[in-house]
Amino acid sequence: MTQTLPILPTTVVGSYPQPEWLVDHEALRNRMVPRVRAPEIWRVPEPFLAQAQDDATLVAIRDMERAGIDIITDGEIRRESYSNHFASALEGIDRSGPGEVIGRTGKPTLVPRVIGRVSRAAPVEVRDVAFARANTDRAVKITLPGPFTMTRQAKNDFYADDAELAMDFAAALNEEIRELKAAGADVIQLDEPWMQAFPDEARRYAVQAINRALEGIEGTTVVHLCFGYAAMVDEKPSGYSFLPELSGAAAAQISIEAAQPKLDLAILRDLPGKTVMLGVLDLGSSEVETPEVVADRIRAGLKVLPAERLVAAPDCGMKYLPRERAFGKLRALAEGAAIVRRELGA
Repeated sequence: MTQTLPILPTTVVGSYPQPEWLVDHEALRNRMVPRVRAPEIWRVPEPFLAQAQDDATLVAIRDMERAGIDIITDGEIRRESYSNHFASALEGIDRSGPGEVIGRTGKPTLVPRVIGRVSRAAPVEVRDVAFARANTDRAVKITLPGPFTMTRQAKNDFYADDAELAMDFAAALNEEIRELKAAGADVIQLDEPWMQAFPDEARRYAVQAINRALEGIEGTTVVHLCFGYAAMVDEKPSGYSFLPELSGAAAAQISIEAAQPKLDLAILRDLPGKTVMLGVLDLGSSEVETPEVVADRIRAGLKVLPAERLVAAPDCGMKYLPRERAFGKLRALAEGAAIVRRELGA
């Protein structure tokens, strides 16, 4: 049975560091968030890889539990990146011949090439949820790449309009999400970092596609947007180019990074009715925050939103952090939230 969530619940954005015995971290950093499959990063041979990924997933789950996190994930341990695991599994994608687009950093990057109508032929992350659900009594969240981000991360050689491609990605997501819920997912999160990089295009069709992906989905849903992994982006803007528009999204929660960019939290007022998953861990800093630092960042959020509309989280995924640092930051997150709960009498 899933535990009841406290006020100001804590969670992770999605990823957790993969063990060195499982993933070649140097090879991963050389590829840096691969958009197409990158089998060379795995240290374990294929016949034993799935079992090794399961074992590493248990390590991630137990770390989150020991740290005191309320809503956990599978750590995205089985993924080479947050997006390619799902996107590459869909029909209509040429897996052997990737394309090239200009990425968020302005550099060419290899991406999946769309050569036919995109559709979902089989479950992709359902077993991941079932495995997590069988191995914890905490609330379980599963993450998926959002339809806008998958569209921007693809070379469209089939559709007349990217908006049409995004809607087919959304339809595939909707089918997947329904099975993820049936498998025991308490929270569904769509990762949409590329809306920030391409706000004009996002205004044209991103919210419509997100709403199609979440159509008819009950329970807690989240849209996450950020400025990119701290390992990739040193200097981050102090504000979002695309955020108030998400007040029209069907998701109940909006996840943002706020600690590293020192975001002016007054912008949260632009999301009426939404719960905000607030980034209170700076993943660009090698220093592990103290619980009191985390508590101060949560208190800043409480000046804008009531506690019932805040969830405390890291800024972004923790994939590129050393495990010891990631665990220390998560423990500070849980302890900092506990400080504020006591102050609220909760």
